[in-house]
Amino acid sequence: MTVHRTRLHTRTRPRHTLAQPGTSGLARRRTRLGRRLRERLASEQGDVPGWVLITLMTAGIVVALWAVASDQIVQIFENAMAPFLGGSL
Repeated sequence: MTVHRTRLHTRTRPRHTLAQPGTSGLARRRTRLGRRLRERLASEQGDVPGWVLITLMTAGIVVALWAVASDQIVQIFENAMAPFLGGSL
């Protein structure tokens, strides 16, 4: 069974202690945002996201293909673009 939070629960920390006394609401929001950002960054230290690995692997495949078949890739591109450029390639 899942228990959901409601607005009836009290906060564990009063809002006014997040920033220095006498600061504006904007300063308190910045303080909260900075704290949340630091917590999120600290929680993912040492973790390499999947999109970074996918990007690096894709770049490696492109470099490997370009090294092996650069002349053929250029020829395929020129043949594909020739009808649109009137054969001026």
